[in-house]
Amino acid sequence: MPIHRNEHIAAAALRADRQRVRQAGRWLVRHSTDRCAATVGLALLATDWEEDDIPLIQTIGLLSNRFGALAAEALQRRRGGGEALLWLAKRVAGWGRVYIVEALCRNGGYASRSWLLRHACDGDFLNGYFAGQVATTAHLHEAITSTEVDDDLVDHTGRLLKVMADCGGMGMTLKHYPPAPIVLAAHAAHLARQAPTVNRYVDAAVIADHLTDKPSNRCGCTTEQRDRIVQQYLTVLDRPDWCDTVRAGLDSTSDFFVWFAGNVAARLHLRAFADLTGGDDR
Repeated sequence: MPIHRNEHIAAAALRADRQRVRQAGRWLVRHSTDRCAATVGLALLATDWEEDDIPLIQTIGLLSNRFGALAAEALQRRRGGGEALLWLAKRVAGWGRVYIVEALCRNGGYASRSWLLRHACDGDFLNGYFAGQVATTAHLHEAITSTEVDDDLVDHTGRLLKVMADCGGMGMTLKHYPPAPIVLAAHAAHLARQAPTVNRYVDAAVIADHLTDKPSNRCGCTTEQRDRIVQQYLTVLDRPDWCDTVRAGLDSTSDFFVWFAGNVAARLHLRAFADLTGGDDR
C-alpha cells in the first residue's frame, strides 16, 4: 500500500457515502492487525475533515515512518490540525519528522513558528529535506537579526546553516537561499557572544569549512562576504576558552574526532587541534 496520498483511494472515498467512509476508516485504523489495512483506513480519513478524528490520527501518526505522511495529509484538512501537527512534530523522528515538518511549513501557522525556528532540526541526515523550507517559512532572517535572540534560536540557526551548506540533491542549499549572507553573518556575530560548547564549536567549524571549500557563489555570497564571515567564525573558534572547551569535551577516541581533526580542523588550521594537524600557520 502506498504510504502517501493515493488518488484512486481518495476518488473511491469521495464517491461513497461520507459517514460510511468515516466509519470504515476509523475501524481500520483502530482494529487492523495488518499495516496495509491500517494505511487504507488512514487514507480514507485523509479525505475527510471531521475534527473528532484528530486524536485517532495523532495516535497512529506516532508510528510516523509508515503513517506520518497520511497523518499529515489528514490533519491539514481539519480545523485544529495545525496544533495537532505541532504535537506530532515534537514526538517523531526520521522520515516521519520530514513528513510532519514539511506539513507544518505548508500549513504556515504562526503558532508553530517559534518551534520551527528552534527545534525543527534534530541532527538527523534527513533534516536536509526540510531545512530550507523551515528557514524560508519561519522567516529565519528576520528572527536572527531581531533584538530578541535567545540561545536556542542561535543554536538552531547553526544547525540549519550546517545542513543547508551541504544538502544538495535533498533540499534548498545556501546557494538558493537569498538571505544566506545576512543569516550567516548574524549567526557568527551571535556566536561570539555565546558561551562555548562542543556542539556550537563543531557546528560553526563545519559551516566555515563548507564556506571555504566551495566557490563563494555556491554559498549564496560574494567572495568578500564569504571571506569576512569565515574570519568571523575562525576568530571565535580560536579563542582560548573555545579551544579549551572542545579539547575537554570532544572524545579523542571516537570516529567523529578522527574525522573532524583530520578533515575540518586540518583544512581550517584550527588552533585547538594544532598539535594533531601540523600547527597553526595562519
